[in-house]
Amino acid sequence: MKSIACISSSVRAACQHTSTCLPLHRALILCSPAGRCSNVDFACKRQEPCVTGVRNFHGTHVNTAVVQQVSAEPPLSHVPIPGKREDDLTVYQLGRRVPPAAALRPAPHLSPYSPYTKPQSEAAALVNMQSLFEGEVIPELCSRLADFPSSDRAEGLATLLGACVEFGLDAHSPLVRRLINECLQLLSKRDIEVKQLCHLGKVAHTLEGGQSGLVTEVLDSVGVAVADDVVSPSEAVRLYSLLALCRDPANQQHTRTLYTLHRHTKRLVQKLTAGQVSEILQFLVKLQQRQSISLVTRLSHRASRVFKAFTDKEVVKVLSALVILGQHDEQLLAAMEKHLPGRLEKGDPELISTVMEYCLQTRCRSEPIFEAVAENFVSQGETHTTLQIAKQIVAMGRLNYLPQCSSQMFKKLESILSTRFSQFQPRSLIQVLHACIHLERFPLNYTSKVFSPYFLQRLQVQGEPLDKNALGQLTQLNLSASLECSYYRGPRLPCVLHVKKFSSVDHAFETPMDSLLYKQVKGPLTELLGGHFYSTKVFTHGGYTIDVEICLDERGYVLPLSQWDYTYRRIALCLDGPTRFCSNTQHLLGKEATKRRHLRRMGYEVVQIPYFEFEKLGTLESRVQYLHNKIFPTIFKFKHRS
Repeated sequence: MKSIACISSSVRAACQHTSTCLPLHRALILCSPAGRCSNVDFACKRQEPCVTGVRNFHGTHVNTAVVQQVSAEPPLSHVPIPGKREDDLTVYQLGRRVPPAAALRPAPHLSPYSPYTKPQSEAAALVNMQSLFEGEVIPELCSRLADFPSSDRAEGLATLLGACVEFGLDAHSPLVRRLINECLQLLSKRDIEVKQLCHLGKVAHTLEGGQSGLVTEVLDSVGVAVADDVVSPSEAVRLYSLLALCRDPANQQHTRTLYTLHRHTKRLVQKLTAGQVSEILQFLVKLQQRQSISLVTRLSHRASRVFKAFTDKEVVKVLSALVILGQHDEQLLAAMEKHLPGRLEKGDPELISTVMEYCLQTRCRSEPIFEAVAENFVSQGETHTTLQIAKQIVAMGRLNYLPQCSSQMFKKLESILSTRFSQFQPRSLIQVLHACIHLERFPLNYTSKVFSPYFLQRLQVQGEPLDKNALGQLTQLNLSASLECSYYRGPRLPCVLHVKKFSSVDHAFETPMDSLLYKQVKGPLTELLGGHFYSTKVFTHGGYTIDVEICLDERGYVLPLSQWDYTYRRIALCLDGPTRFCSNTQHLLGKEATKRRHLRRMGYEVVQIPYFEFEKLGTLESRVQYLHNKIFPTIFKFKHRS
């Protein structure tokens, strides 16, 4: 491999400095027609490029008068004769001797660490490349590579092709076609290692695109290597990178290779480092592998074990990928709660907002994480972008978490809104204010601003109509101001913009009734009331949907459906299934807590039937008694009032 590194360095040095008359690497010199020498040991240690006195990497000043000398002839590649002193340097251009003065034209300073930039004259660059590649330099290197093992030879050919790509050579040029043919012949042996296959595949994809015959051959060889189960953790990462680059869902061969790689990766999971876990998850997102639940779950488990080793950027990548892939792992949450709070107190705002977004998407309500985020917001909230602020506040509101430093947090939020109100995107601002009412914090100063005609016009970007989600949030803000802030005298949302029902496809404002829980409650409830004296999925005038409604007369007796015109009081039975709670606790989501508050303000007596209490009851008698204890105290309270 030292030989291949030597050749790779030679090609890159030659390509980068051809137009500036920089002598080529010793390996290229020895293989070129102008300075060929026999018995070359390509396995020697890597040589540094030979630099003449007129070319300095460290910015030594040169004579500007000499620099400005320009040859009228098109520039050709220059190959110095080894052993000459600087003052009598002789340069040969394709066998023609050139006077020393012409050879001493110095090149402009170019740092060895900065990327190569193409010269302004593309025609001159093309001539230089042709003078380098149309001679015997590259063919000689190809012949020398013939004696190397297949993997080393593939690495060398990939490096040569990469040089062609870097300088923009056409894929149909004779040199490139020769290199491609060499690669195709080599691939037919099916004995190239995965690392070299991936390198060659990426270069070929850049050169010819996904439909390249060389890319197809590389992927076929990859399929053979994967099928033989000769994949290490680092090679698995390279393979996912190549497959993500060449993704073709319609290609059955690609699909089979990918699934086989998934199977092997599952066995390698425990050997993956933190960085490898992060990279593979990112590639799974690019490959749109949401259906690979088993692999993603194992990667999530592995992430929980190596979580401490993740950098902040890797945490962002891992959590962002898991959000897109739709997977949640309790072990990962435990690892986050253990290792993140210390980071979050003084952490990067992007890391904080990503963590909160992950918690929101997975409905994870974590006290240690949320407390650390709140403390960070209090101390450094001014440094966060408006979008990062919105993600943090929205997550806390929707997950119904009020931190211990809530008073300082909302003071900070009010201060930021006062100074940066116009910087918030209209929909982000509405989401922030809407999240506040979930925590029973009513930002009336800013509610009046969002109800102004000017702000409502800002919502209609480029003439687009207001989306139902934004209108629903505005409607709920308006309803909260009416029901919970009777002293509010500011502007209201125009009636024409009110949504009639909060039920929606995305369940943004209320979660539909759990059908399984209703089937379990239906029989015992009918037994308790002595008949089907209730109605389900009832819409209220405020826009909410009630799971089960029971109506009472003035004396507190349950009314049959035929006599509901004489209703005096109403009971709203909330059958709370798992989706109405945070995934890791028994706390209601913010939208459900807000709904119950509003129903009480609208005159309903709210009775909650949580699934984790009702499902513990195994017999009909125990369930009837449970409902009796929940409902009848309310009915007796009505009788007492009357």
